[in-house]
Amino acid sequence: MKLRTVLMGMALLGASAAACADLTVGVTVSTTGPGASLGVHYRNTFAMLPKTLGGVPVKYIVLDDASDPTQAVKNARKLITEDKVDVVFGSSSVPNNLAIAEVATELKTAQIALAPMALPPEKMAWTFIVPQSIPLMIEGVVQHMQANGVKSVGYIGFNDPWGEGIAKAFSALAGPAALKLVADERYARTDTSVEAQILKILAAKPDAVLIGGSGTPGALPAISLAGRGYKGQVYGNHGMVNPDFIRVGAKSVEGLIAPTGPLVVVEQLPDANPVKAVASGFVKAYDAAYGVQNRNAFAGYAYDAYLLVEKALPEALKVAKPGTAAFRAALRDALEGLHEAVGTHGVYTMSPKNHNGMDARARVLVKVHAGAWKLAE
Repeated sequence: MKLRTVLMGMALLGASAAACADLTVGVTVSTTGPGASLGVHYRNTFAMLPKTLGGVPVKYIVLDDASDPTQAVKNARKLITEDKVDVVFGSSSVPNNLAIAEVATELKTAQIALAPMALPPEKMAWTFIVPQSIPLMIEGVVQHMQANGVKSVGYIGFNDPWGEGIAKAFSALAGPAALKLVADERYARTDTSVEAQILKILAAKPDAVLIGGSGTPGALPAISLAGRGYKGQVYGNHGMVNPDFIRVGAKSVEGLIAPTGPLVVVEQLPDANPVKAVASGFVKAYDAAYGVQNRNAFAGYAYDAYLLVEKALPEALKVAKPGTAAFRAALRDALEGLHEAVGTHGVYTMSPKNHNGMDARARVLVKVHAGAWKLAE
């Protein structure tokens, strides 16, 4: 209501030209290829969003990048140079997001990344990241390991920036937590077997195994571990928490623990949780549109991208109207100035040095129990 009041006031003051200009949002996500189990949920959210954003008419142009960084770059360039979008959302994977960030910087258009990634400060000016950072989430895993007597850990992750990011975060936290990494393996997103890597991990006899995959390919190591009779605790990450992961992993992923955003288990949160109201509203709408069995963390990331632009929009509209370079720059500045912006996954406070802005309020641990994600004890 506050945003609508601001926009109405501007109109009455004769500044309606900026407020009434259509906003164009470009989206590139992976609805085909290895990342499709994540990308379709992002797409689903954009399909159910209102036809206005903060009271301004909005058009979404949604493209499939087929889980390919090269196609993600082509999509981003088309959206910015041909479709003249005001902001780009995407993509579904770290490699694709990293590729889009280069385009966003070059063409001076804000990117709201839908997968966590790390960039040097000089390349972050035009990129804002919705999902929780990898170190923030892996910190929760490490704390759980410590509390449950884990001393040695085997790791298997993708041989790409996502898998390396998980490995790097865990390595940085393992030493201070007195955890010993006894095996470190990699596999490709398109691999159909990880038996050789799992045999090496089992030979090291770790107390627990951490998987650095995402989507349905992230289930492959868990399936192999279960098939070999591994009895230690298996941990995942926030790139795995969706219904398709459990569908593919079935009984093999039962008991797996992973960090995720609060919306996945929103009904189990205390009423005092700062994101419960926003997350509950979104989950209700998403469940009604796609069914409770399709609830997932990734749809919420797309909605948080929408919310961030909605909250930044009033400040940007004071400077220029959509469809201009001045507006794109003003929107970037407004996003960077957001403070305590509540989303479905956490509370965002941006700054020039932090274009994610989330803290421990954005993290819970969940466990696969009876074929569903439940809040871990």
